[in-house]
Amino acid sequence: MLGVLPLEVSMKQRPLSENRDHLKTEDEMQREILGPRGVPGEPDPARMTPQQRKNTPKDIDDGHTA
Repeated sequence: MLGVLPLEVSMKQRPLSENRDHLKTEDEMQREILGPRGVPGEPDPARMTPQQRKNTPKDIDDGHTA
């Protein structure tokens, strides 16, 4: 066929994740506009409570995948 390049030639040699690292997610774009809780200019009120801090493991052991 004329005018059709092989797949290897038409695609860039970099993985997709490398090309998209600089892009913002939809959530990040909306937080810039609306703020963290939908109120522009307000700080993020989410805080870790003492109970959450107590129940969160300090040393995370991922175990093994097998």
